[in-house]
Amino acid sequence: MQRKRHMKIIIDTDPGQDDAAAIMLALGSPELEILGLTIVAGNVPLDLTTRNALMICELSGRLDVKVFAGAEGPLIGPQVTAEHAHGKSGLDGPDIFKPSIALQTQYAPDFLVETILKEDKKTVTLCPIGPLTNIALALKSEPEIASRIEKIVLMGGGYFAQGNITPSAEFNIFADPEAAKIVYNCGAPIIMMPLDVTHQILTTKARVEKIQAVGNTASLALAKMLGFYSRYNSKKYGNDGAPLHDPTTIAWLLKPELFNGRHCNVEIETESEITRGATVIDWWEVTDRPKNAYVVNEVNSDEFFDLLTDRLGNLN
Repeated sequence: MQRKRHMKIIIDTDPGQDDAAAIMLALGSPELEILGLTIVAGNVPLDLTTRNALMICELSGRLDVKVFAGAEGPLIGPQVTAEHAHGKSGLDGPDIFKPSIALQTQYAPDFLVETILKEDKKTVTLCPIGPLTNIALALKSEPEIASRIEKIVLMGGGYFAQGNITPSAEFNIFADPEAAKIVYNCGAPIIMMPLDVTHQILTTKARVEKIQAVGNTASLALAKMLGFYSRYNSKKYGNDGAPLHDPTTIAWLLKPELFNGRHCNVEIETESEITRGATVIDWWEVTDRPKNAYVVNEVNSDEFFDLLTDRLGNLN
């Protein structure tokens, strides 16, 4: 499939070791023009996710990337974080340092609105890989942007794999179900990377060793991150390695032929105490609700890691 040479993207993120892999994959891919990183609280609080995003850019040798801080918590209810998976810093593994890159002063949802309105219609793709609060705030502020977004390629939810923070909910959706509901109902084209596909992409020891063997600053740091991240997840899932969730969004932009799925209706549960944050996916078309997302459930994991490892070689 022939792709446009330069795809304009904004990555909305809450780094996170797997977020770091997604950002590095994007930074190492010349097909992508990264208009900015918008940061949300998620895996850890906002002050740490913003610092982590700046660190990742610096480790990648990309001091030019603009980083914008956004929402400090969900639209409704208490904040949920995931230090149990990502460590107290959110980026445990390599040495933590104070980045030299300055954070932008503009509020992330305002940057989203301004950029989508400024760029030509249907030329900006959003890649949300954390809670969807920033995207929802932008849509609430200026609903017109929904018709101008080229597509939203997001990591979140699960169906057959169900949940990883509760029995029925994946972390990114559970952290702000009301925001997810706004995004899924906005009308923009959505490509969804749920746990069903990300659990097929495991950071095995052999794959992490190949990443480390790239030998530059970014790959060495990422190998340390994945080493930490894998220890928690291997214990949890009993696998050699952790599911590498977030880079699936960037890989789909670069090589959609690695993936397979189907268009479905996806609804977000916000009311139930037991299943709050669940993504209810009409995989078998048993309702007549409109199809609002392309739900991915298959991936060529070996070629995915070949792509990631190759693009890391383009970094610092």
